Amino acid sequence: MKVIICGAGQVGWQIARHLASENNDVTVVDSDADLVRRATEWLDVQGVAGFASHPDVLERAGAQDADMIIAATHSDEVNMVTCQVAHSVFGIKQKIARIRAQSYLVPVPSGPNFKDHLPINEVISPEREVAAAAMRRLAAPATFDVETFMDGKAQLLGIKVDEDCPITNTALRQLTDLFSTLRSIVVGIRREGVLFAPEADDQLFPGDECYVFSHVEDVGRTLEIFGKTAGSLTRVVIIGGGNVGLAVARDLERRKGRPRVKVIERNRARAEHAAEQLERTIVLHGDGLDSQLLTEAGVERADAVLAVTDDDKTNMLAAVRAKAEGCPFAISLINDPTLVPLAAPLGIDAYINPRATTVSSILRHIRHGRVQRVYSLGDAEAEIIQAEVLSTSPMAGQKLRDIDFPEGVLVGAVRKGDEVLRPDSDLRIEAGDVVAIFAMAADVPELERLLQVSFDYF
Repeated sequence: MKVIICGAGQVGWQIARHLASENNDVTVVDSDADLVRRATEWLDVQGVAGFASHPDVLERAGAQDADMIIAATHSDEVNMVTCQVAHSVFGIKQKIARIRAQSYLVPVPSGPNFKDHLPINEVISPEREVAAAAMRRLAAPATFDVETFMDGKAQLLGIKVDEDCPITNTALRQLTDLFSTLRSIVVGIRREGVLFAPEADDQLFPGDECYVFSHVEDVGRTLEIFGKTAGSLTRVVIIGGGNVGLAVARDLERRKGRPRVKVIERNRARAEHAAEQLERTIVLHGDGLDSQLLTEAGVERADAVLAVTDDDKTNMLAAVRAKAEGCPFAISLINDPTLVPLAAPLGIDAYINPRATTVSSILRHIRHGRVQRVYSLGDAEAEIIQAEVLSTSPMAGQKLRDIDFPEGVLVGAVRKGDEVLRPDSDLRIEAGDVVAIFAMAADVPELERLLQVSFDYF
């Protein structure tokens, strides 16, 4: 498939890397020639320097016979015009645009929905994706990451192994024997900053960050085994009243149990706007790093603090200050991937990476066919891929122990009909089964071969 990716920043780079590794014909377009050069030197892609919305630039990128265009530049307007040109001039069928400004996405009461009249097949809103990710983190305060699979019947849980975790220094093989009825499996471990797929004899150690695939009914028990408690949210403090903070506060107001929410916003105009938009939430104008203001917001009594300003360092410091004031759970929005390794040493319980969230969303929209869900882990180090097994797949009709999976691949769950099962060596995979698989980035092409999907988009 021939794909044009407009924007060679972090999101465009990761999407280009994913698609190029799957043997697609990828061309990257960006007005910054240095970014284009970096992409062509490091990735198996072609590059064109120029403005993505200009017809002559798209023509040089091969738009006349492209199957898909992904507009992910830093400008909403450029992304929209790029899709319009791709549609009107070149007739490109599949068009995806990243649009940040909520004004383009929220219908005007007196008129039709603006985005419905744009020639765009899928609109990706980073703010909405990040707000949804924040709600998932808040819903599972004992985890640093959480994502839903198998139509809500299974979850991926990111769990930090603490010093008092009862299952440390125990081989994963033994855990399977000890908890034979538990429908959960450790599919990934990050140790000293390195993510890997564990083997049956590997053990868990304090400081490890584990990715655990679990049946939704066994999530509570899984957390207990790791020494965690599910807990409940009754008080939440949000630092940052922009689009993300406002969206999360709105969702919390509608949430069952109606937790008490307070928002701290430094910009007076934004604080006033948030106060007008929210019904039950208290909005405080001031600096989220001000300990006196945090005390006024009751941070020491809060169940969680969510720092989502537009400055990474402010978010991280605010989370640290909240923890110092007595809040048990702090989540920080971190855009810069180089700052992520500092989160754990600073005591930040969970972080949200907008770029990874956006990449996962785009992959989810473009991978049609038999691939149903894709979730990117870390800095695109690994993926969770949910796909239906085809009758032509080398996996079909075989027991799991007989399938030659790459070293960096582990099956997290198998759905047969409406039943989600924990994978074991004797489980036979049949055509029509749905599998959720953890795969290190380098092993995705081999997994593609096993699934016999070739990630067909149409």
